[in-house]
Amino acid sequence: MPAWTLSASERQNALEHLHQPRFLDLSVQEIYATLWDEGVWLCSLRTLQRLLAGEGELRERRAITRHPTYRKPELLARHPNEIWSWDITKIRGPQKGTWYQLYVVIDIFSRRVVGWLLSTVESEDLAADLLEATCEKYQISPNQLTLHADRGPAMRSRTLAERLSDLGVEKSHSRPYVSNDNPFSEGQFKTMKYRAGYPDRFGSLEDARRWLRDFFHWYNHEHHHQGLALLTPEQVHMGQTETILAARQATLDRAYMAHPERFSRPPRVRRPPTEVWIGKPGEESKKLECPDSLAKPPTPSQDPGERTEARACRAPCTSPKGAEGVAGPCRSEPPG
Repeated sequence: MPAWTLSASERQNALEHLHQPRFLDLSVQEIYATLWDEGVWLCSLRTLQRLLAGEGELRERRAITRHPTYRKPELLARHPNEIWSWDITKIRGPQKGTWYQLYVVIDIFSRRVVGWLLSTVESEDLAADLLEATCEKYQISPNQLTLHADRGPAMRSRTLAERLSDLGVEKSHSRPYVSNDNPFSEGQFKTMKYRAGYPDRFGSLEDARRWLRDFFHWYNHEHHHQGLALLTPEQVHMGQTETILAARQATLDRAYMAHPERFSRPPRVRRPPTEVWIGKPGEESKKLECPDSLAKPPTPSQDPGERTEARACRAPCTSPKGAEGVAGPCRSEPPG
């Protein structure tokens, strides 16, 4: 034992001094200085702090809010109508300071917008009515669906919780201030707001609803989603994936038979994911899902199995922070 270490009796003597009633409401620093002025020096200030910490008597004395630890949501969808994500976003009204509240419910497996509502207010009653009507529309059975959302007031309201309990729908919430825990809703909102023709302001509530009806019809029925191997949300949601992929594979086979020299290998059609996660275990997402309206269109070199004269750049390449804020692929120009 080092020579400077306090003996057991010295430690006990120091604790007895610290436990005197007159020192009950004083900090260790005040006790140390008071004893020092009285001609009593027990040990260093830091040693006194370590002694109290060893007894479990050293902690924050102020009434400070202690936030609970929130677990990352881990949700897995293998079929439509297993996990829905919903959120509320603001869109501009006709005048400065006028906002409309857009409620959107999306199926994370098919990316289909299954329900939406536009109002002038954010209301837990409106949210509960929308979700109940959407569950009835898609004939959701008890214990079939998990509904994921962030921690906004309407999402955590008692009214909504009671309505979902009656419907047999399980709730899930993002961690506070972690938008990546709700990537599908966030990505869908960004796709909408960056779409060509999205107005700076809507002239009225009816004007906004008219535009949104057209947008959601396009998004569900015409929008070829990159995250779905260029299928539309409607095709995936209605179980048409295999039929469409078989037709696409037949087209690729005909192209290969006509010009095999243009392909490095027999092409295979790209398939959509069979599992869709929110918060996949072992992964910590650092970016939101890229909106397809901002995504780079595929180049000929990205077609399945097709040859290209462009050479891949081997040097590390990062793109400046923009819509995605992440590193991007890089190719050099063809020779000559």
